[in-house]
Order: sequence, then C-alpha cells, then structure tokens
Amino acid sequence: MKQQDIDDLRQLIEFLKLHGVAEFDVDRGDLKIRLKFNQAETGPSNLHDLAGLLRSAAPAVPAHTAPPAHHAAAVAPAAPGPESAEQEVHIVKSPIVGTFYGSPSPGAEPFVTPGDHVEKGQVICIVEAMKLMNEIESDASGEIVRCLVTNGQPIEFGQPLYEIRQRS
Repeated sequence: MKQQDIDDLRQLIEFLKLHGVAEFDVDRGDLKIRLKFNQAETGPSNLHDLAGLLRSAAPAVPAHTAPPAHHAAAVAPAAPGPESAEQEVHIVKSPIVGTFYGSPSPGAEPFVTPGDHVEKGQVICIVEAMKLMNEIESDASGEIVRCLVTNGQPIEFGQPLYEIRQRS
C-alpha cells in the first residue's frame, strides 16, 4: 500500500470521527471498504484508537482497503443533550430520499436557523427528488435547536434533519 493511500485512509477515519458517522461503505471494482460503528458501544475514542492503529500498523494494511479519491458520508444524528422535564427534543425526519436544501434558492436566507421558533406545518427546508423541489414542513411546534445536515447533502428516507425543542 502506498503512503498516499495510507494517508487518505487516515484522513477518511478522521472525517468520520469528526462528523460522528456511524456507517460508511464504498465499492469500486476490486476496492471494497465497509466501516460500521455501533454508536451505543463505539464512541469517538474508539475511532481515534482505530486511526492510531492504522498509524502504527501502516505497512500491514492490505492494499485492497485503499480509500477512494472521493468519499461521501452521511451525517449521523448526535444524541440530544440533557433535557429538562418541561422540554422535549423532537427530531424532524426526511419523508423522502433526495438532496437537502435549507433555503428557497442559492444565496437566499435559510428557511430556519437555530433559535428560530417554528409552527407545525411551517416550511423548514426543501428536498429535491427527481428534479422536483419538495417543501418539507415541520411536524412539530417549538424552537429549532440545530440542523443535522448540510446544504446540498444527499439524504435518505427517515434521516434526521432538525432537532426541535418542544415545550409542554
């Protein structure tokens, strides 16, 4: 395995660790990589251990595990922080597969930002699917805590998009 391939693999692992990615697959001809981390059992420290292991055992890594030149990863939702008895964090999930857009057009203000109050039925983003722009509405009222995806990111059905703090 070339040093550049080892460096690319290290960079991939650091990217996965930074973004809390739970699962990663790539299949390019004879190159197959599958990384899957159980979030309940495997935390960022174990990803760090994996990166350290690769550094110390670089020559022992088989050539068929070289990373691709371009890699894509889905961002896994972060666990919500501690909540008080009067607040509940609700996760808005994507109802379709497509590409996430947080604003109505490039350069426009986003539909919502953390700290904004939203009402049930309010448009909070767009998911483009098959050249159609689908407005996604909030399925809960409350305060946007954070957006869990980035603009232009491919998303899956049921993928968490936003955290909304509901007040009871």
